[in-house]
Amino acid sequence: MTRTSVVTGAASGIGKATKQLLEQRGERVIGADIRDAEVVADLSEPAGRAALVEEVRRLSGGSIDAVYAVAGLSTATVATVAVNFSGTVATLEGLRPLLLGSPAPRAVLVSSMAALMPSDEELVALLTAGDEQAALARAEILAKEPATTGRLIYASTKLALSRWVRRHASTSQWAGEGIPLNAVAPGVISTPMTADLIATDEGRVGLLKAVPMPLNGIAEPVVVAQALAWLGSVENTHLCGQIVYVDGGSDVVLRGDSVW
Repeated sequence: MTRTSVVTGAASGIGKATKQLLEQRGERVIGADIRDAEVVADLSEPAGRAALVEEVRRLSGGSIDAVYAVAGLSTATVATVAVNFSGTVATLEGLRPLLLGSPAPRAVLVSSMAALMPSDEELVALLTAGDEQAALARAEILAKEPATTGRLIYASTKLALSRWVRRHASTSQWAGEGIPLNAVAPGVISTPMTADLIATDEGRVGLLKAVPMPLNGIAEPVVVAQALAWLGSVENTHLCGQIVYVDGGSDVVLRGDSVW
């Protein structure tokens, strides 16, 4: 029986690669993005998140098999907090009821190896506590200095996402309903998000000093899409709350023997 999946951020980058890969494998995919998608919705706003859920419900007939929450931003702005954390969590929680009718429901999101980088402790704590308004206010303060404190915003949202997965995957709402909830944490991927950073040899070298990728270097989006597709497949029955680093070795180099 054909599986129906939802992919956010489906218009470009990893989301687009994931949608294309799943469709090539015969799945029905409902893509969502702020443009060029079956569902056009702005995940930075509560109204957009609600619209996403309702439109997916309508298009799917009320039942889906997998959610791939890929949409994200990497700017030193308040919007990065709204989309990366709040938008991702709202997507997963909002669509979770539609997974319950599937014989093999799956949910996966995109974190980042940036979760290993310096972050803002206060912002992470506010996100972890689910206080979106306070988190947005904190991000507004950080964003005033984009070259310094503003650079902490992206890493903070991804760290909070990784913690959210770890804290929720084993609960009755996810594992208790037979839904594996996991995440991938990409390293440097050749997408529109990183295009300016890797446009020159100097830029690539500098970035790879900060994000070492000894195994095959910078990856194409399909590399992450393949990992996402397996996590969202019927074959994945027992991975629960895992953050799978698809990073060419960055995690290993930066953390060595440390596991968490």
